[in-house]
Amino acid sequence: MSETGQSADRALIERTIAAIGGPDHESSAAVARAFDGKVKPVHSLGRLEGLAARIAAIQGTTTPRVDSPVVLVCAADHGIARAGVSVYPQEVTAQMLTTFASGRAAVSILAHQADAQLVVADLGVVEPPEVHPRYAPVLDRRVRAGTDNSADGPAMTMAEAEQAVATGIRLAEELIEGGADLIALGEMGIGNTTTASVLTSGILDRDPARVVGGGTGVQGEELAHKVEMVDAVLARHGDVEDPWDVLAAMGGLEIAALAGVALACAAHRVPALLDGFISTAGALVAWRLAPGAADAMIAAHRSTEPGHSMQLEELGLTPLLDLEMRLGEASGAALAIPLIRSTLALLQDMGDLADLGLPQDT
Repeated sequence: MSETGQSADRALIERTIAAIGGPDHESSAAVARAFDGKVKPVHSLGRLEGLAARIAAIQGTTTPRVDSPVVLVCAADHGIARAGVSVYPQEVTAQMLTTFASGRAAVSILAHQADAQLVVADLGVVEPPEVHPRYAPVLDRRVRAGTDNSADGPAMTMAEAEQAVATGIRLAEELIEGGADLIALGEMGIGNTTTASVLTSGILDRDPARVVGGGTGVQGEELAHKVEMVDAVLARHGDVEDPWDVLAAMGGLEIAALAGVALACAAHRVPALLDGFISTAGALVAWRLAPGAADAMIAAHRSTEPGHSMQLEELGLTPLLDLEMRLGEASGAALAIPLIRSTLALLQDMGDLADLGLPQDT
């Protein structure tokens, strides 16, 4: 990348972070009061009422809406996958791009059921397939052909890390300009649960043995090997602390892009709906770069990956669903979109106690 390109990326990132404001507490409180006055016992809708208030705080309005949700899946390959940390070969990443585009992947079906647009972006698949999209576009946003093995050296250069984050910002801004009022963060990349485990262990200073899970289904000796690889990466980059250095040394291209998406959502007051362990690793990076970005995040579900609960706790997020899923792809986030829309429909259309001549605290 040229110095001009890198400077433009850095300027975009800095401008986006500077634009992140705090939640709109007045709108949030007004929505909470509105629910108190609905034709129901106070707080009887439980966490749904808080969800609507949170979206109001993010969007900065007392009439929050999610009319045009987008499910964004960022894909890339990981050098560490060649170390045998997955039950699937690296070629599956490219194959899944074709599956997304054809509408046959889980997230394709779930996004369709949620009446959400699905967009797939290739940040760095090693051998991208020739895709003929029938259901979802596959955007070419390639930074490089996969990362290097972070156990041997840096996964990418600093310029590439910045380019990937800036690409995520641009992707989100394109979608928002096109009308997206919620973006669900998804990912695809063989080996990326290992990369997410490395980032989570490093950023949160947690024991990899407690963070690493089965990912694509590794167990026994294979799982022990995966833990060893995470340990090896952390040992190789043990002196790295700055979030940018951590991302370049140990991160993934799609995870970096998702960090950019989360930053852009916060800057533009659009809810960032997090999926599972890997997308939340991107959110964790965004939070380290700009703590205020967490105020625009909503956790769709809790993955069975053990590190996911640690991430959510650090971000202060309670997941909407807990279905023992670990698929990724934004599958859990897509499932949560109808729940969010139903919650906002209750706020908009439910009758008021005052209309029945009843006191508000009934």
